[in-house]
Amino acid sequence: MTNSLPRPEVIITHESDLDGLVSGILLQRLARKLFNTDVRLEAYAYQNWRQRDLREKCGWIADITFETRMDRPNWVIIDHHANETPPKNALFIHDLTKSAGLLCYELCQQQGLGSPELDRLVHLSNVADLFLEDDPDFVLASDYANLVKVYQFWNLHALIGGKIEQLLNNPLLRVMEVKRNIENPLGFAWSRENVSEITPQVGFVDTVIGNNNLIVHQLLEQQATKYPVLMTLFRRANGVVIASLRSRNGEALKIAEKLQGGGHANASGATLPRSIKTIPDAVNYLRQTLNPKKEEPLNSLEDIFASIDMSQKQ
Repeated sequence: MTNSLPRPEVIITHESDLDGLVSGILLQRLARKLFNTDVRLEAYAYQNWRQRDLREKCGWIADITFETRMDRPNWVIIDHHANETPPKNALFIHDLTKSAGLLCYELCQQQGLGSPELDRLVHLSNVADLFLEDDPDFVLASDYANLVKVYQFWNLHALIGGKIEQLLNNPLLRVMEVKRNIENPLGFAWSRENVSEITPQVGFVDTVIGNNNLIVHQLLEQQATKYPVLMTLFRRANGVVIASLRSRNGEALKIAEKLQGGGHANASGATLPRSIKTIPDAVNYLRQTLNPKKEEPLNSLEDIFASIDMSQKQ
């Protein structure tokens, strides 16, 4: 498989999670091994990604849902999200049962780039990204995934110098463990009492402390609210507001797509317009966007004839 890969001008990955970080760095290593060159890495959230022109003649894209505009000769898409129309021109490496990081790692292993450290890290990333809650490493994997949520993609990338093995047993994981053990129970109890309606199907979970994903997962698991889709909102340092959606029966992705976002069936997200600056503004925007507008009721025939009669008298 790796012998058929074209030489990329750019490697593009998902900015918002550990799977994107692992995928991007692994593909950089693979390109270095195959072509003896350092390829530029770019990372995007879904909305910003859709605004990015594909100006290069060749690129590798990982952990981003396939779109028809990506179906170009000499482009490679490595992904695990559901898609309805497979590409005709691009090389598509796809498996719903594996994270993008695992798919990229399997390509690396074909070139002798595997290691026990990477075996472990890719496993943890795979468990977290696919939300394999029955896996014995699920809680630990969630701590690893939370590193990117808390410290952000490029900050973490700079901290480890692109060497993802340094994430294994990183001292920051102790911070994640303490946050999980102390903050999550407090955050869950508070959030359970602070769920407000966006639509009859979507509830906004206000959060003040703890791992939002695990808190929402617990709310869904315990059926603590009446909403099949639960949403949390996060405001980044640059002012951009991110919506994260979770469900148990595949409803989350449909809501995310209405917001120009994407992801998995039960774990999706979207970047809200830059005009949305605060969480209260985001809640109002979401209620207006996701609730279908009610059509004005048609006047009765009696009202219509009365109106005509009145106009004639005037």
